[in-house]
This record gives sequence, C-alpha cells and structure tokens, in this order.
Amino acid sequence: MAPLPDAIPIFPLTGVLLLPRGRLPLNIFEPRYLAMTQDALGGERLIGMVQPSDPQNDNRGGGQMNPPVYPIGCAGRITAFSETDDGRYLITLTGVSRFRIREELPLLGGYRRVTADWEPFARDREPSPEPGFDRDRFARALKGYFVQRQISADWEAIEKAPGEHLLTSIAMLCPFEASEKQALLEAADLEERARLLVALIEMATIKPTTTEETGGTRH
Repeated sequence: MAPLPDAIPIFPLTGVLLLPRGRLPLNIFEPRYLAMTQDALGGERLIGMVQPSDPQNDNRGGGQMNPPVYPIGCAGRITAFSETDDGRYLITLTGVSRFRIREELPLLGGYRRVTADWEPFARDREPSPEPGFDRDRFARALKGYFVQRQISADWEAIEKAPGEHLLTSIAMLCPFEASEKQALLEAADLEERARLLVALIEMATIKPTTTEETGGTRH
C-alpha cells in the first residue's frame, strides 16, 4: 500500500459520516471548497471529512468561519467527479482510512488543512474479516426504524449484503446526532460499530420522531 500523505485538506460538515470503504456523494459549490477539490484532483485526490465539535457552530449555518472540529476524521479518495453548467462539482469520496489530527496548517485557497496521524488506524486499509454480529437483531431493529420513518428498502438486498458493507452503509445513511455519528466513526472495530449501531437504532425507534429529526439530509 502506498503511504498516505502527511498533510490533507479537511471538509467540516456536521452530521456527515464517511467510513473506510464507504461512498459519500458531495455537492461542492463554495469557492474555497471548489479550490480544495481542484487541488485534490491535481494531487493525491484525498479529502478528510470531519465534523465540527459543536453542531451549532457549523460553517454552513451562520457559525464561525473555521469552527473547532473533532480530532478524528476519515479521509476519502475522489473516485467520481463531474462539473455542472453552473460551476459546481459533484464528487464521490470512497473512504480510505481514519486519521487523528496532529495540528492544523495555514489556510490554502481559503480551505483548511491538517497534518494527519494515520498510524492508530493502520488496519483501516487492510481487508476486513466478516464481522460477527447478530444480523437477525440488526434486521429487526432496522425494519422498525425504517417503518417508523416511512423509509422504503430492498430487504432482499439488505439480507444478502456483506456485513461490512451493510454496517457502513446504514451507519452513514441514518440521520443520527452528530455525537452519535462521531461515536460510530471512532468505534475500535466492526464488531463494536455493529453493537453501537444496533443500540442507536433501537433507541431511535422508542423516541418520538419530530419534523426537525426527519427534515432530510444536510449535504
């Protein structure tokens, strides 16, 4: 495996989770992130996804320009790219590895960069064994969650999906709180992530839903 770079750009977004081998579509339109994407395409094609540590202080929602972020994120490689007629970039990031922020570097083209410590997450780049988790319990919890939120699903495909792909996709797609998303990201391994994901889904099904909670995705 080729070594990962010491410095990477970061894209802070509240409630947006990228996991290793997950696929995250993004609509890029702010000038600084257009510059970030252009530079990434001309280099390592890596972008680090991180969450602001205070969900109310998000650079999309009237908070400060460069809010504090959680120390752990996940880097993705640009694996799909297109440009719209109005100058936006539509990209897909495929998760490569988590990282810990060592320090933040000076802005470049208006976007943020950090030095990344990859060592604690070296296993992210290795093939993962099939995770051992209770798929029947997971499926029951997920069906209740989807029914409550009126989400349709291809249950035959879900039942046949490899364990890691299933856990990664559901963890990334479900509209959990930012702190819950971060906990899923920081889980030590797939088994721990599976246990946490089932617990979050089961807890969510016993909480009353609100318009705010089901208002749609944020990216």
